[in-house]
Amino acid sequence: MTSIFVAKESRAGENRVAATPETVGRYVKRGFSVLVEANAGHSSYIADSEYTNVGAEIVADYATGCGKADLVLKVARPTREEGAAIKKGSVLISFMQSAMEPDAVQGIIGGGGSQFAMELVPRTTLAQKMDALSSQANIAGYKAVLLGACELGRYFPLLMTAAGTVKPARVVIFGVGVAGLQAIATAKRLGAIVEATDIRPEVKEQVESLGGKFIEVKSDDDSTEPSVYAKEASDEYKKRQAEAVGASVAKADVVITTAQVPGAKAPVLIPEATVKTMKFGAVIVDLAVEQGGNCDISEEGKIVVKHGVKLVGTTNLPSSVPVHASELYARNVQHVVDHLVPTKENDNLEMRLDFEDEIIGASVAVHGGEVRHEPTAAVLQPATA
Repeated sequence: MTSIFVAKESRAGENRVAATPETVGRYVKRGFSVLVEANAGHSSYIADSEYTNVGAEIVADYATGCGKADLVLKVARPTREEGAAIKKGSVLISFMQSAMEPDAVQGIIGGGGSQFAMELVPRTTLAQKMDALSSQANIAGYKAVLLGACELGRYFPLLMTAAGTVKPARVVIFGVGVAGLQAIATAKRLGAIVEATDIRPEVKEQVESLGGKFIEVKSDDDSTEPSVYAKEASDEYKKRQAEAVGASVAKADVVITTAQVPGAKAPVLIPEATVKTMKFGAVIVDLAVEQGGNCDISEEGKIVVKHGVKLVGTTNLPSSVPVHASELYARNVQHVVDHLVPTKENDNLEMRLDFEDEIIGASVAVHGGEVRHEPTAAVLQPATA
């Protein structure tokens, strides 16, 4: 019988969990043996008893669970020690983000285990249910607007009061991917005037459908291929974008930046010179701060004031909404498990790692102690040398 271990997150500030009673119940119904580390769901407001009620067994610690498991489920990338605990023949399913912490991958390599990296799931229709980047970015876009509203010293909506009229706040959003679209929708629901810009001109219709105004910038290649994911822009495009949105940013009360490129440093969209043009008391919420930041003077994990502008560098926003973030992520992971251990007639729950499969081939970054993902190998090469 294939066994699953649900690990408790060890990283500071990580409140999510990789499986909920809903998904554990589905695993048990399929015939999996499910182990859950004690208190794994506490930060997501899930008691251990909720897991045992659907058939899971609680284990005392991470090492015990890994020693028994064929599949280890986590949210955040493992520490080096956690990676090394994945036994040979077992698969860790979690985010990896090797560019941010190569040392974590070294642990998995040394232990001889395998890693299914959730951020590498291809953006295809078949893999849509496994797309954790989208499910978590949706939450980040929502929470970014709430953070901006909390840090701003004024209302978002237009108000007509006996004491006079309160004008609505102006919000500018960089990037119309999953996070950006949710940010537009949330800011509009709060009553703000919303403008958005993106490298892809085809998203104009999506912005307008949510009640925002699209700031048009001629793209590098006039591409019309639809996508909700960011790509790297040329320096020439960034220059055109800065000129086009400069006036809007100068008048904005809140600016939210969402542009991230997987495996690379985030593009700088708001240089310090642009910050200096903004209104005194304006707010920038930088969702790319962990990848270097879309604003070159934002600070990771901090809220600071520079040139009269409040820069919000709060990280891991999905973790601040742990109930729904865990529910959505757990379902993404469940679909991954279903793909790795497909249902068969007389199902004996055998795990398969078919690298000819487009999802498995793209997402398994480390297998049996060897690195399969070329960008990860490139990041590790200096350390190996």
